[in-house]
Formats: sequence, C-alpha cells, structure tokens
Amino acid sequence: MKKKLGGKSRTFWNKEYRQKDSRNGHLALSNNPSEDLEKFTRWLERQSGREFLNPLAKALDLGCGNGRNLIFLSENFGIKGTGYDISGEAISSAKKLSKEFPIQYEIRSIVGDITIPDESQTIVLDMMTSHFLKKDEREHLHDEIARVLKPGGWLFFKTFLLDEDKNAKRMLEENPAEEAGSYIHPKIGVAEHVFTEEEIVEDLSKHFTIHKIVKSHRHLLRGKAAKRRSISVYAEKN
Repeated sequence: MKKKLGGKSRTFWNKEYRQKDSRNGHLALSNNPSEDLEKFTRWLERQSGREFLNPLAKALDLGCGNGRNLIFLSENFGIKGTGYDISGEAISSAKKLSKEFPIQYEIRSIVGDITIPDESQTIVLDMMTSHFLKKDEREHLHDEIARVLKPGGWLFFKTFLLDEDKNAKRMLEENPAEEAGSYIHPKIGVAEHVFTEEEIVEDLSKHFTIHKIVKSHRHLLRGKAAKRRSISVYAEKN
C-alpha cells in the first residue's frame, strides 16, 4: 500500500523545484541527463547491444525529479518510462518536459509497495533517492525492485559513499540519527543514510549480481573535503 508523503521532505523538494534560479537552492537543477546514467547505458550497450535498450523496454525511475533521466532513455532508445517523485512541483515540471515521450508520472513516496506488475520492467533507476529510507524500508524496496524487474533486468543504483568522505563522517558525528550510518540532514531535517561499499554489496546480493562499481574521487581541496563522494552500481537481477 502507498504511504502518505513525508511532510518535511515534500515541503523541501517542492520549494527546491519552485526555485527559478537553481543557484539559490540545494540542488543543481538541470534538464540534462545524469552523466553517470549515460555511462551506464554506454556500458550496457557494449555488453549486450540493444537487448535492454530498445522500444520494447520499460524503465522505472524512483525519485525521477523533473524526468530528465527517463527522457534521456526514451529519446535515445525509445524506452517507455514510469516516474515516481514525492514532489508535486517536480512531477509538474516532468510532465511539461515529457509531452512528446511515452512516460507516465505519479506523485508518491517510494516507501511501501510499488504498484507495477511483476517482471514488467527492464531497468529500474534508484539515483540519490533511497538513502532517505530507513533500513527496513530499503530492504522492502529492494524486494519490490526485484519483483518488478524482468529476469536479467537491471538496477542502476547511485548513492552517497561513506568511504573516505570527510563531510559524511563529520555529519554522522555532529548530527547522528537513530540508525547507524545515518544523520539528520542539516537543511532538510530528515534522516539520510550514507553507505559503505561493503554495505551496498551485502544489501544488493540477495537479489542481484553486481557487474560494475564506479566511485567518484575523494574531492579534496587543500586537504579538506570539498564535495560528497558517490558510488554507482550496475546490478543485474539474478
């Protein structure tokens, strides 16, 4: 069943997507697709040709924002898309940008059951989204992602990486949340989890075979942390 949208998160993200000048917000809003997703599709095409990247394929984006990544998949490969986001402002923007593409959007949280049939999706995107969930919620989401993916389908997972990230370690020390490895986000006011590589591999191994892991650099400026680290995972459903 769907759960009610989180008040603080919904308010924050609606405000972000209402910003006319992205420099005033927390996000660097863009209509361009994620470079990490582009790298994933290039890798997938080298491995399998257009087996998974074609007009018969379907993609689900959990936390789709303004739809830029689903638009990329549809525009370049003809993929049909479904996008979820907690922000009505984000979904409104996504619908405007996606008028010519076969993409559907829904304002909803990713907590709880995904209302999509079993084995109906070719690709699922979880990009900087599920780190806002609690451990049991993340585990249920992984079960649901595996359920809706076709056998051999792909999860593209991107999130924050704790390993060698001084900013993340500082936030864990200064503003810890109840769950180990989580802190209260200073701007949003909700718990945010930051993963180790080992934790990600363990969490995904129940349903997926990990084919590739790509980690961002340490982003140090004069010995100090200048930017958060991220990790991208190319995972195939077992």
